[in-house]
This record gives sequence, structure tokens and C-alpha cells, in this order.
Amino acid sequence: MNPKIQITKTELLSDNWYLLNKVTYEFTPQNGEPEIQRREVYDRGNGAAILLYNKKKQTVILTRQFRLPTFLNGNETGMMIEVCAGLLDEKNPEDCIKRETEEETGYRIQDVKKVFEAYMSPGAVTEILYFFTAEYQPEMKVSEGGGLASEHEYIEVLEINFNEAMKMVYNGEIKDAKTIMLLLHAKSEFLL
Repeated sequence: MNPKIQITKTELLSDNWYLLNKVTYEFTPQNGEPEIQRREVYDRGNGAAILLYNKKKQTVILTRQFRLPTFLNGNETGMMIEVCAGLLDEKNPEDCIKRETEEETGYRIQDVKKVFEAYMSPGAVTEILYFFTAEYQPEMKVSEGGGLASEHEYIEVLEINFNEAMKMVYNGEIKDAKTIMLLLHAKSEFLL
């Protein structure tokens, strides 16, 4: 615990989808003068993301789906190209990403490699995202994927040449941070 931080009040603003709290706290900076600060904090739980890649074919599996916040912030179609990802329903991120991979992409994977974890928007969101990679083969495809209708997921599964995916990052077709991070990781680790 940071001794320079004391939480003095937490107010629930919304629990409609996830939790939005207004937190009041006392912070003592280096000058030693305590300050009262207030921040809104969104708690949506933690998540996991995975880049599926095929070394021989030099391809990756990505998804395309509608994302309302991007639509509200200038993305004309609201469609985003992303790696497979989801919120942690289980405590084990590895189990979660295996299940999510099959639901979204239709690939049943066994061996995943955790590569890192990161806070994606630490100024306002509590979420830690666990990042994975896994090699896929065509015979691992057990369904069409596309997500769960019960969760209102309408996901298009894309198999894209790795070099083309990197071009899509640089020309702005891929703007999702987790996807960019995993593609750059694959490039730096010579996975593809």
C-alpha cells in the first residue's frame, strides 16, 4: 500500500453494466503538502487477449466487430479489427482465453504462451489485460466462431497475411491497442 494515498470516500455512480465509482482520496506529493483529489474509476474486471498465428502460412487470425465507443468518437462505421479478447469469467486467464478463442474464432487451442500483462487505460479503468500468443493450424478449426448470440456478439473471423496486418496498423485500418501490441510483439520476437 502506498502510504502517501488515503482513500477517504467511494461513491457508486453506476452499476448498470460494470462499476463506475467516484473516489475521493488524499494524496501527498513530494512537496509534503497533502491534497484532496477526486477521480471517476471504471471497474469492468480484468481481461485477456490472444494473437493466433501460423508460421508456415505467415498468417494471423483477427476479428472484426462493431464497437460503439469508437463510432461515437469518429470511427464512421464503428467496426474494429482486433485480436480475440474477452473479460475474465474464470480466475485463470489462460483458461479464459482458450474458451474465448473457441467462441470468437472457432479455433480450439491447447498451448498458449503468456507474453505480458498491461493496464490499458490506467488513468480511468482498473482493468489489467493478460496478453497471449498461440500457433494455430487449420485442423484446429472446430466451428465458425463469431461469438455468442446470448452475449450479442456478431464477430467476423479474418485470416490475414502478417505483413498485410502490419500495413493495416501503419495505414490506420487497425487502431486497437491490444492488437497493435501483440502484432508488434510477434514481429519483434520473429514469430512471423
